[in-house]
Amino acid sequence: MYKIQTMNKIAPRGTDILAAAGCQVGPDVTGADALLVRSAKLHDVEFDPSLLCIGRAGIGVDNIPLDRCTAANIAVFNTPGANAEGVKELLVCALTLASRDIIGGESWVRSLADQGDKLPAAVEKGKSAFAGPELNGKKLGVIGLGAIGSKVANAALKLDMEVYGYDPFLSVEAAWSLSSKVHHVTDLDTLYRTCDYFTMHIHATKETYHYMDAAAFAKMKPGARIMNFARGELVDDDALLEAIRNGQVAKYVTDFPNAKIVGQKGVIALPHLGASTPESEEKCAAMAARELLDYLENGNVTNSVNFPAASLERMGECRLCILHDNKPGMLNQFLEKIAGENANVEHMLNKARGDIAYTLFDITPALSDATAEALRAIPGVRLVRLLK
Repeated sequence: MYKIQTMNKIAPRGTDILAAAGCQVGPDVTGADALLVRSAKLHDVEFDPSLLCIGRAGIGVDNIPLDRCTAANIAVFNTPGANAEGVKELLVCALTLASRDIIGGESWVRSLADQGDKLPAAVEKGKSAFAGPELNGKKLGVIGLGAIGSKVANAALKLDMEVYGYDPFLSVEAAWSLSSKVHHVTDLDTLYRTCDYFTMHIHATKETYHYMDAAAFAKMKPGARIMNFARGELVDDDALLEAIRNGQVAKYVTDFPNAKIVGQKGVIALPHLGASTPESEEKCAAMAARELLDYLENGNVTNSVNFPAASLERMGECRLCILHDNKPGMLNQFLEKIAGENANVEHMLNKARGDIAYTLFDITPALSDATAEALRAIPGVRLVRLLK
């Protein structure tokens, strides 16, 4: 029985999957094999030596110390695409918020509550202050065409916008889900010069920090409208506020408020609502639970942010999972140990990610614990799991 500690309130759809598989699940579980987390910050958490994996019921993993997890041979999973519908729908709303001063207009109408019968006339007289352009025919630039970006691009086409997409790492799966009417742009500067609206759907990394900065804003048409529902640090706030002051940016709608931008003219900051739907929470929890369970029971790695992707259908009498340094000669050493038991490899898979590699073997007959120990003793081997 595997032990799963929940670090936040997790939708029952996820915990039910684990419980049905015989796992002990809950916030008070100790000596956990896995953690299931949403937004809880784990940077200062001391991990138990038994911990094998962490499942993030969401996409961002900035609350998880990835370097420390990798060093401790802990696989970290996230749930790309599980909240895509929720974010897409909010983006459609954000496009309208960026165009017309809906929030300002609603607040102004509230201020007229004491006008009585004069209110309709006052509304007609003052409504022009909150007008804005239509989306129809405008050009939207989508940066990042993954699970969310592709849905946003397709939705914008249905609003009769002209959509341009930029993603140098576009996957085959994402390409299949993307409408052929989306213009594929290979140069980011071209996207900046061409479009009226922009939305980003990329990960926050060292390389994407302040992805939109003063240089980027300067390349845009005056009056650009920007949506950021990915991560706050993708935008240089100081450069943004200056671009708003000089008219280069007309509106900035974000799901990541901070003290610097909240209350500033031209900024609409929402309280991180992108995935805040019961459907998104359920789908994220279920997806994370299945990823954890598949890794614990079968050694399969799907949607890990720090381990190589590796997934095989089970064959043979046992599965051998080895995390090791990515260097020549490792496989030969593993096979030598396996052959020493006169065992047959039914199936195998080796995948690498940077400095680490992960190998799965399906073997008949089942290997002994003594052979597993011998494998652990090989220099460069980080983790050995024998699943029978």
